[in-house]
Amino acid sequence: MGKLQVSMGVCDYDRTRGLFDGRVQIEGCDVAAVNIEPEEAFHRAFGFQEFDISELSISSHTMMTSRGSNAYVGIPAFVSRLFRHSGVYIRTDRGIDKPQDLAGKTVGLPEYQITANVWIRGILEDDFGVKPSSIHWRRGGVEDPGRLERAPIKLPPDVDLQQVPDGKTLSGMLEAGEIDAMISARAPSCFERGAKNVARLFPDYRTTEEDYFRRTKIFPTMHIIGIRKSLVEKHPWLPVSVFKAFLQARELSLYELGQIGHLFVSLPWGVSEFHKAKQLMGENYWSYGLEPNHHVLETFTRYHFEQGLSARKVAPEELFCPSVLDLFKI
Repeated sequence: MGKLQVSMGVCDYDRTRGLFDGRVQIEGCDVAAVNIEPEEAFHRAFGFQEFDISELSISSHTMMTSRGSNAYVGIPAFVSRLFRHSGVYIRTDRGIDKPQDLAGKTVGLPEYQITANVWIRGILEDDFGVKPSSIHWRRGGVEDPGRLERAPIKLPPDVDLQQVPDGKTLSGMLEAGEIDAMISARAPSCFERGAKNVARLFPDYRTTEEDYFRRTKIFPTMHIIGIRKSLVEKHPWLPVSVFKAFLQARELSLYELGQIGHLFVSLPWGVSEFHKAKQLMGENYWSYGLEPNHHVLETFTRYHFEQGLSARKVAPEELFCPSVLDLFKI
């Protein structure tokens, strides 16, 4: 019997590179691997189910799981994780000096459902008392006009979410002062260019994020890996094979981060940064699997439900194929 032919749409991170360059194989599979930007992967996965194995937004995956209409089975390989205090951009001429000042303001976002924005809204409410219903939300593309939600959403009636006018972008509106702030995983080009009166709400975001981790022990999870459900039904061995391969690829990247004899990463003190991260966050700081991330996912699924994106509160266990939660041990 020949190997199973599968397609894979995933970003070429250091922790997935072994799957692209051939150092890591998925057992029993021949893989057609496509290096793809995460937003494009999500659009193609949730809109058209194009890839057999795909990088997925945890938020959209949670939403579809709550509705019982998910075309993908989840694997707890958290290929993207990021603290998100860096993702709040403000006009400095609107009296926004602290998070609480966002209440009553008009704030842009590319999609209400994206994972980064779920985390940001949850942190604003938990840590600073700013409820999503206290903000006027305006949705649109950061750099390209016409962006919509990748999957349909239905929000609570007290949430004011409106589409920006045709032809407008959030970066342009922030620079022109047509919105007071925006939240986004990507930095808007107006900020990157140093536009007047545009800044981060948390300028020293690293210090803020390190403090957040010390208090909560949360390293926010952004993206997971999904496998087409119809394929798993035919080949129930596939999820474990995929998960093992992503674990192996991650281990290769962590090994390379720690090599000081010759640098795999183009940063002069990258090895020092690697050790600082482990000192603060622990040896297994970029952990895969459910158990070490249960408290992170429990917080996220609570945020997701409270913000009206989930039809019901989803348990973290529901997000993943059961077989990958109980791997063989010697």
